[in-house]
Amino acid sequence: MVDISDKPVTNRSATARAIVVLPLEIVNTMQADDIHTKKGPVYQTAILAGIMAAKKTSDLIPLCHPLGLNKCDINISINAKREVVINCTASISSKTGVEMEALTGASVAALTIYDMCKGFSHDIVIKDVRLVSKTGGKSDFKLKEQHTI
Repeated sequence: MVDISDKPVTNRSATARAIVVLPLEIVNTMQADDIHTKKGPVYQTAILAGIMAAKKTSDLIPLCHPLGLNKCDINISINAKREVVINCTASISSKTGVEMEALTGASVAALTIYDMCKGFSHDIVIKDVRLVSKTGGKSDFKLKEQHTI
């Protein structure tokens, strides 16, 4: 692990995004802003799974510092292309950042959607898992949104 003992404690936050492309046969089953399967409500379950994963990031990623997150929020929405957009924001007051926690939360939420919907179809794509923004520490970062024509 990287030695962080001399770094100052600062408020840190990171947001990561994952996009899940579902076939229309699954999207068309949506009711009341969620997809319901035999396993239960997909998006609600994905949110819980993502938060749980973010809290356990150091158990999953070698050499990650174990962190007690102050907050972890996952938001799931549908974009104009009818893709599922998962945003995970993690925050902490610490000597190290929470980028890996945000990325892990978004990734596991996406994997949970796949797992819960695979009974309908395996034509599900998880794409564009990436850091969207981070604050605190040495440098801030904000993704420049790319517009396609």
